[in-house]
This record gives sequence, C-alpha cells and structure tokens, in this order.
Amino acid sequence: MNKGFWDKLEKPIMALAPMADVTDAAFRKIIAKYGKPDVMWTEFVSADGLALAPEAGRKKLLKHLEYSESERPIVAQFFTSTPENMKKAAALALKLGFDGVDINMGCPDRSVEKQGAGASLMKNVALARELVRAAKEGAWSASRRMPVSVKTRTGYSRPDLESWLPEILKEDPAVVTVHARTRKEMSKVPARWEFVKLAVEIRNSLGKETLILGNGDVKDLAEAKVRVEETGADGVMLGRAIFGNPFLFQSSAEHWNKREDKLRVLVEHTKLFEELFMGPPAGGKNFAVMKKHFKAYISGFDARPTERSFGRGAGDLRAKLMETNNASEVEKIVSDILSI
Repeated sequence: MNKGFWDKLEKPIMALAPMADVTDAAFRKIIAKYGKPDVMWTEFVSADGLALAPEAGRKKLLKHLEYSESERPIVAQFFTSTPENMKKAAALALKLGFDGVDINMGCPDRSVEKQGAGASLMKNVALARELVRAAKEGAWSASRRMPVSVKTRTGYSRPDLESWLPEILKEDPAVVTVHARTRKEMSKVPARWEFVKLAVEIRNSLGKETLILGNGDVKDLAEAKVRVEETGADGVMLGRAIFGNPFLFQSSAEHWNKREDKLRVLVEHTKLFEELFMGPPAGGKNFAVMKKHFKAYISGFDARPTERSFGRGAGDLRAKLMETNNASEVEKIVSDILSI
C-alpha cells in the first residue's frame, strides 16, 4: 500500500475537513498561518467538469485547485461517477503537485447524487471500488505516486459499515475518513462516534493498514483527542469548528480571547479572498461567499467581557459587514471600530 506522506505524520492526525465555499485557497492560507492542521483538503471539485467543461468553465474549476506551499500536505478532493474522469483528475492533481487525492463518497447534495457521485456511491459498491482503482491509476507516474483516500459516511439510509467498509478496504486506500452519520441523517442528529470505533474494528479484523479518521461535531483539539482515545481512530477531521476560528489547530489559543485579533484576521482574510477570487483573471467567486464568514468571526462579541468595548453589539456590526461589497469597505468598518 502507498500511504505517501501519511506515514510521516505523527498520530493522532488532526485534519481540516473539505467544505464547499469555505475551505478555499484564501481560507486555507489563513488557517496555515494562524493554526495549521496536520493535513488540509481542497473544496471538492467536479472531475467531470475538469474533463468536459469548456475552457472558461475549466479555468474556474482550476481556481479551486490553487494552493500555497504553506498549506502542505494538501489533498485534492474530487467527485464523479465516471472512472475515466476520476483517473484524469488524479493525473491532474499529480501534475499540479498535490500530496494526495481524495474521493468524495459522502456528500448528500442532491445535484451531486443525481450524477451518481457523492453519497450515492454507498449504494453502488462496484462503482465505488472502480473509482478508487481509477484514482490510483491516475495518481502515479514513473517518478511519483500519490496516496488515494476516501471520505464517506456510516451508510446511506441506515448504518451499513459492516458491508460497505470492507468493500472499500479491498482497494487498500491510504485513508478512509468516516463521517459519523448516515446520508439520511445529514447533520440533523448528533454524530455517532461508536461507528468510528466500529470502522477501526473492521479495519483491524481484516488486517488492513488503511488509516481511519473520524469526523463529526468535534469542537476543538481537546475533544478530538478524547474521540481518538474512545475509538482507536488514527485521527480526527474537524469541520464546522473552524468557522471564525483560525486558531483552532493551535495547541494554545491564548490570543483567541482578543476581539481585536479576530477583527484583524477577518480583514486579512477578506483581502486575500478578493485578491485570489475577484481580481483578474476571473476568479469565479462572488463577494457574497466571503460574507458567510463574517458572523463566525464576530460570534460571541456580546457574550463575554473584553479589554475594550466597541460601543456596539455583534448584531449591529454584522449588519454593517453584510452590506459591504469589497475588502476596502470591510477594512473601513473594522478600522473605525478598532480606533474607538
């Protein structure tokens, strides 16, 4: 089995989850600067789009595959139901210098599932296995071989790891990340970490070397370490906890209580987003995408005391930020607050 960079990581492995319109190149660069995880993933990218879209559409998709050296090791995540397109996407990731390739087999988005991709692959084991083989074919050359991983769930309509996971493990992926919910459960119920423990037990019973990461509802590194102890997993993937918290992966987040720091990072993040996605050439993202971060950055401003009163509540500040159209306007609002 080729585990590539995964073999060099100390356990437990702490990873940043791929999230559409969240973990883009701008946000990942901020995270790498203020609290770098052991591994980062790109947003998921359509392998079909990369293979079939007109040149303009392909260029927009390629923006999702831009990264900086500070983000390494970084894994490119793709979705598709066409093995040949998965092979091509993996070959592209190899050419672009990624450290690994991941196949999304857990996304519940209807448009993704209509393509036979994402979570729907849990209902088509033969195709799922074929996609892993195709990714492996594309992810190697005479000089380099990238590890291939899979992100999935505990099952589709019901937990089904006992039948689903062994089939995937037959293809010897370097890593399987288990989101501890079914597709049907979405994120409407608490994550059921007993199934991550089950995944580890299945892996061990089959004598496989695939690493198992758990995912779902983990708030911070302290909780992540508890989950590892409870389940025997090789690591944890954290997702929503990263919103507004670039210090999440720091072992000590002592700076996080300073609201000034949060606001300065918000401005830095906004400027970077504008630079990467809104300038020439066409970046393919609207400024509205950045606004989903504003609420997270200022969350709790009304809830606890601070070294300085900003003279306004989080609601008022959020409303002003939501009216902005560019990074300059955001910076002006924040500068006015910090000068109080």
